[in-house]
Amino acid sequence: MPKQRTHSGTKDRFRVTKTGKVIHGRQNRNHLLEKKSSVRKRRLQRPGVLTGGDAAQVKRLLGLR
Repeated sequence: MPKQRTHSGTKDRFRVTKTGKVIHGRQNRNHLLEKKSSVRKRRLQRPGVLTGGDAAQVKRLLGLR
């Protein structure tokens, strides 16, 4: 049986903390930034945390389950 490969796109977009939380970058921060307020752009800098089935799916794609 062949080895399972980690999903390259998932590897670039998510990371898993030591406690097992899945961290992701937020959307809406790539272009058209002039019209967005400074507060909004600053809030979008902070990472988000995936929960539930989304986190489980990402961990499976990363080969952690």
